[in-house]
Amino acid sequence: MASITDIVDSIRAYPGVTRKNAIHRIVDLLPTTGFPQVVAAEGEDAAALDVGDQYILFAADGIMESLVTTDPYYAGYFAVLVNVNDIAAMGGRPLGMVDVMSIVHGAVCKEIIRGMKEGIRKFNVPIVGGHVHPDCHYNAIDISIVGRVAKDALLRSSTAVPGDDIVFVIDTDGFYPDNLHYAFVTTVQKSDEIVRDQMEAVAVVGERHLAHSCKDMSNPGSIGTLGMMLESSDVGAVVDVTRIPRPEGVDEIRWYLSYQGCGFCFACPPENSQEIIDIFGEVGCEGAVVGKVDGTGVLKLTDGVETKDLFDFSKDIITGCRPKGGQ
Repeated sequence: MASITDIVDSIRAYPGVTRKNAIHRIVDLLPTTGFPQVVAAEGEDAAALDVGDQYILFAADGIMESLVTTDPYYAGYFAVLVNVNDIAAMGGRPLGMVDVMSIVHGAVCKEIIRGMKEGIRKFNVPIVGGHVHPDCHYNAIDISIVGRVAKDALLRSSTAVPGDDIVFVIDTDGFYPDNLHYAFVTTVQKSDEIVRDQMEAVAVVGERHLAHSCKDMSNPGSIGTLGMMLESSDVGAVVDVTRIPRPEGVDEIRWYLSYQGCGFCFACPPENSQEIIDIFGEVGCEGAVVGKVDGTGVLKLTDGVETKDLFDFSKDIITGCRPKGGQ
C-alpha cells in the first residue's frame, strides 16, 4: 500500500494536474462578466447559456499531441468521450458536436476518424460540421459539443458546500491499453445501452436534486478532479483514500492518476449519498462516500493512519478558476 506522502507527491507532480495551471492566465484575459446570458462559465465542465426555458451547454476539448501520436484511434474515440462526459457532468444531455481536424499524415487521419465514428455510434451523438486543415505540419483533433439541461437540473462543479459528502462513482470494469499507461478504458467493450445509461445516470441525479456539485474524472485523475471542484467552490475537504473504489490488482497511485472512462465526483448532502451510489450501481459503477467537504480551503488525504495536505488553495493553484455565483 502506498504511503500518503507518496500519493501526495505523485499527484502534485503529475502532468495531468500541473498542465491545468495555464488555464487561469487565459481566463483572466477573456472575462465573461457583463454577458447576461452566461450562467456558468470558467471552472465548469461546460458553459451554461440561458436561452429562456432551459440552459444550452457548450464545451470543447482538444486531445493531447502525445495521444494523437501514440494511438490516433483512441485519440478520435476519446475526443468524443471527453466531450460527452463534460455535458453529462453538468446534468445535461448532448445534442451534437463539431470538430476541427488538422492533418499531415493521411494514415493518422483515417485512424482518428475511425475512432470518432465509433464514439459517435457508441454515444449516439452526431458530428454535424466542423473544419479541416488538410495542409498542416502536425496532426490534431479538437471537438466542441452542445447539450441542454432544464434550469432546475443544472449541476455545477463550483457549488460544493461544507458538510457535503464527497461521493466517487467509478466503473471499475475496464482495462489499460498497452500504450496508454494512465487511460482506464471502460466504454469500448460495453454495450451501447449500458454506456448511454451511465451518462444518463448523472442527468437523473440532477433532475432529482440530489447533489450540490458534480465533476467528471478527467485528465488530473480522480483526486485531482476533486481538487478542481474544491478550488472552484472555495472549500476544502478530507478524503480517505482507502475508500476510493479500485479494481483488484491495479497499482494504487496509477489508479489515482488515471483518466476514468466513466467516473464522476459528487458533493452532496449526506442524506442523498446512498441514493446516488444506488443510481450508479444500477448501471455497473461502484460508489462510495470517500470524504467530507469542509471550509478550510485545504484538501487533505488520509489513510486512517497518516494525514497530509495535498492542496492548500490559499497558495496552491490547479486551474485558478473561482466562478462567482450564478443563477
